[in-house]
Amino acid sequence: MKKFDLPHVLRRIKKSTRSWRVPVVTILSRKGNPFMVLVGCLLSLRTRDEVTVAAFKRLFVFANSPKKILQTDPKMVEQAIYPVAFYRNKTIRLYEICRSLVDENGGKVPDTLDKLLKLKGVGRKTANLTLVLGHNKLGICVDVHVHRIANRWGYVNTKSPDETEKVLRGKLPKRYWKEFNNMLVSLGQNICRPQSPYCSKCNISEYCEQNEVKFHR
Repeated sequence: MKKFDLPHVLRRIKKSTRSWRVPVVTILSRKGNPFMVLVGCLLSLRTRDEVTVAAFKRLFVFANSPKKILQTDPKMVEQAIYPVAFYRNKTIRLYEICRSLVDENGGKVPDTLDKLLKLKGVGRKTANLTLVLGHNKLGICVDVHVHRIANRWGYVNTKSPDETEKVLRGKLPKRYWKEFNNMLVSLGQNICRPQSPYCSKCNISEYCEQNEVKFHR
């Protein structure tokens, strides 16, 4: 195994992502609307990308702002986002978030990590992704893919996504913060799967310690 070379590894991944499907929240962020990113994160939890995109489009036809959602019958929202996972709970959470945005933030999505984390139901992953994709600000979004792959490489040695974020904030050069999640999510969805990853197809396998990998293809 070669000594881990972060710039070289990320250049290779970035090149590969051009031919891979784009993560759903990245697609939804292209209009530069922080609220779209925030809602996209909520809907995408434990839901397939194609289901998330369809639900998102149905919802935003009639309720594309916090104020409009609060003016809409929750049953309509449920029907619009079904069949995303936990659609009833997500509807409740969406109304709670929108109420906070309207009452405490002038209807705008906050652009600081601390303020985003004060929104009920918004965790560090969603807050960081909203900062990066919605506001084009620095953040390190650590989801299951980032946590798994960074540990699999041996770049970090952590037990939870929150711990991984803390370590990356001190170790990962800031020039990679914004794109790190997008690259590793793409890698995780296409090559570095949780079970039986496609190591034979991976163009950075010589840099990877393969920690916790029991079987691979």
